[in-house]
Amino acid sequence: MKYQILGQSDLKVSKICLGTMTFGQQNTEADGHEQMDYALDQGINFFDTAEMYSVPGRKETQGSTERILGSWFKKTGNRNKVILASKITGPSRGLSHVSPTLDYSPARILSAIEGSLGRLQTDIIDIYQLHWPERKTNYFGQLNYPIVSDDEWQDNFHSVISTMEKLKGEGKIRYWGMSNETPWGLMRATFVADQHNIMRPLTVQNPYNLLNRTFEIGMSEVSMRENVPLLAYSPMAFGLLSGKYHKGSDSPNDRINQFPTLSRYNGASTRLMAQKYLDLAAEFNLSPAVMSLAFVHQQPFVGSTIIGATSMAQLRENVSSINVEISDALISRINELHMAHSNPAP
Repeated sequence: MKYQILGQSDLKVSKICLGTMTFGQQNTEADGHEQMDYALDQGINFFDTAEMYSVPGRKETQGSTERILGSWFKKTGNRNKVILASKITGPSRGLSHVSPTLDYSPARILSAIEGSLGRLQTDIIDIYQLHWPERKTNYFGQLNYPIVSDDEWQDNFHSVISTMEKLKGEGKIRYWGMSNETPWGLMRATFVADQHNIMRPLTVQNPYNLLNRTFEIGMSEVSMRENVPLLAYSPMAFGLLSGKYHKGSDSPNDRINQFPTLSRYNGASTRLMAQKYLDLAAEFNLSPAVMSLAFVHQQPFVGSTIIGATSMAQLRENVSSINVEISDALISRINELHMAHSNPAP
């Protein structure tokens, strides 16, 4: 395994982070425990979860992922071997079962952290992340900023960061991070933190894969110059870059079919570009999963790549990608494809 110090912290994390959002629906508790056992044995010391997981978000399964992690920590005693990240749920009309109030007010943050700590059976979360912006902006596949007149959000970054500072002082978190953010949001947070001499965001967790390199447009410069590394999620574009959906073997239980709202992964142009990357991987004698993940690992702004798997075979293959170095020749070919049809699945 390879490791990296995250930003301006003392956290030395594995370059692969175990994503857990399927624990509790697509994966059972036993499955989750097996994955965590294997990940730790392979040197992965970084796990990511969220209070709203498992997904898709349902009242019946909300919090199930954190509970599965918590039962594993209790069973194995391995909490001190893992750098743990979780997230507080942001505003969403479809997630009122998580909390009657979905915002980042001090009261909501304090309530959410207590819930997560209890489910995780731990006293501290190493990186506590805002799952998505509270304000109306462009994320989850929306490229253009929506100019709106009904956004009731008032700039509350000072309040949010001060609350994170309070949690750190109480020993409940070590650092905080952002997710699904824009360049303005990340810059605003770092500016306010510096202005008031309080904690900067340590990381930003956004999507990044061969079919979605939008992070490179504006976020990568902010990430590099402000030393806020990317925790890259969806590095395989919801499994599309694994190749399994191009063999006629996808089923209703597959991840890509569990989220009908994510139509960008099922579009004709997206499938076409995915096939081009699959063909390229074959030309270089690599599995498409390994090529896709290795490309993400090698980006200088990436602190860790979040991988998720519903089977142990998938997990083993994904973890093996850390030992592969993409050649300059292959990177050149990848970039040629990217320039011909950029970001079909933002």
